[in-house]
Amino acid sequence: MGIIRSSFSFILGTVCGVYVAQNYDVPNIRKVADSALLTAKAYEEKYRKSKKRSNNDD
Repeated sequence: MGIIRSSFSFILGTVCGVYVAQNYDVPNIRKVADSALLTAKAYEEKYRKSKKRSNNDD
């Protein structure tokens, strides 16, 4: 009885997740994360401060 009670929320979440994935148009998380990463990189390159060179550098 203990294993069923302790894993009930995990099983319920899995079943609900499978139902939602099959019946609704859920976006691909990997594609969303990749596009956010590319946007962040472009933003960083656009607004990055330029490196100052000192007179001691050769």
